[in-house]
Amino acid sequence: MLDTDEHWFDDAAGRLIRPYTVSNGRTEPTTRMELLSMVIATGRRPQGQLGPEHAQALGLCDSFTTVAEVAARLRLPAVVTKILLSDLVDWGVVDTRAPDPMADSTNLTVLEAILDALERRI
Repeated sequence: MLDTDEHWFDDAAGRLIRPYTVSNGRTEPTTRMELLSMVIATGRRPQGQLGPEHAQALGLCDSFTTVAEVAARLRLPAVVTKILLSDLVDWGVVDTRAPDPMADSTNLTVLEAILDALERRI
């Protein structure tokens, strides 16, 4: 975690604020994404100040990465991460691409990669 987030995360207790607080109580993203959807920063500057989770998510999108990887690195549930990323898409600072059709969700290698990313968020 970043030094600025130390007071929001405890190694023993985990995240000290509830995930629904991060999403302002929202349960549905405005942009449809899957765990294997790719996200990347557009290079545009956000208008206004980003919250800490939005800023972290944007920082993770410097190169193409999956929604699952962003969720794992933020240590947030996938649905909360999708909400954060969809906010960034709405603000024009992140772009999303549908998963590669070759990324078969029943492919054992793909499933193991997702599991590995999710386990790293624990």
